[in-house]
Amino acid sequence: MSTAQISFKPKQVTKHFLSVLPRRAQDVITKRYGLGTETKKMTLEAIGESYGITRERVRQIENFALAAMRKSDVFKGEAPAFEDLRRAMVAQGGLVPEHDFLQSLAADKATQNHVHFLLVLGDLFVKHKEDDDFTHRWSADHETAAKVHESLRKLYSTLSDDELIEEAKMIDRFLSHLKEVSEEYKNEEILRRWLSLSKKIGKNPLGEWGMAHSPNVNARGVRDYAFLVLRKHGSPMHFTEVAKAIGEHFDKRAHVATTHNELIKDKRFVLVGRGLYALSEWGYSTGVVRDVIAEILKKHGPLSREEIVEKVMRERYVKPNTILVNLQNQKYFKKNKEGRYVSA
Repeated sequence: MSTAQISFKPKQVTKHFLSVLPRRAQDVITKRYGLGTETKKMTLEAIGESYGITRERVRQIENFALAAMRKSDVFKGEAPAFEDLRRAMVAQGGLVPEHDFLQSLAADKATQNHVHFLLVLGDLFVKHKEDDDFTHRWSADHETAAKVHESLRKLYSTLSDDELIEEAKMIDRFLSHLKEVSEEYKNEEILRRWLSLSKKIGKNPLGEWGMAHSPNVNARGVRDYAFLVLRKHGSPMHFTEVAKAIGEHFDKRAHVATTHNELIKDKRFVLVGRGLYALSEWGYSTGVVRDVIAEILKKHGPLSREEIVEKVMRERYVKPNTILVNLQNQKYFKKNKEGRYVSA
């Protein structure tokens, strides 16, 4: 994450604003936004209980205080601070995740609270509350914000449930929906930041993007981690290797027996050799060697011994002799007049 630069001291600016308020209003704002020694923000109910008043009355005091500060001479005098914040936000894309933006401006929670308060107080910023589609976010370029929101929705609509996309390709696909957005925003850092706004699009621990609810992105158990391990490896692995790789890649302890059981039960995996598993999406057929031979003959018709061995070897990690032994089973296979094998 890049570190943004601001030229003012947030705590000093908020101190100026609080000075225009009556004591109780100062206290309400301080507690509500965590501006004092206690950085935890208090709820309306908690503040009301401390004063013996209702939460609605606290809300009224808060709204009065914000309005009073916006009408004060201090608000006009601190215009450069708000402009500084706006520039920092635009530099990060004009639409930013709240948490990331605050962290980019200050490392400590106390200062982050002061920056957040200034965002609420300023009239250059719009707060977009978390909803079903997006996380908490702020915008300073409101036209761009609307385009990004729409583009993220369109991007999500193009994804399929189990699809996984490399980050570079995901960014390219996202860009195809952002044609009307200013070129100044079209760099990878900003595009990744915008992608992170979506609650429906996510990235798995291996850096691949897809639907956030998919087990390929939101891995929750051994079988999901096993899928990602095999996908990253790109070729069949022994179940003991899969268990070991889960620990190495995800820092998750996977028992060998548990891993083996999950590989057996999940249709995403295919046994292709003694203890060797591949992903079914790679095109491997299910079943024992005999079943694979039968499926090959059904698909290609009569074949020579050499042709059968070659095709089975593409489907299974077995010795040629194992294939030949299966071919001798006259219950399932026989030779035709041309000496080629067919199903019995």
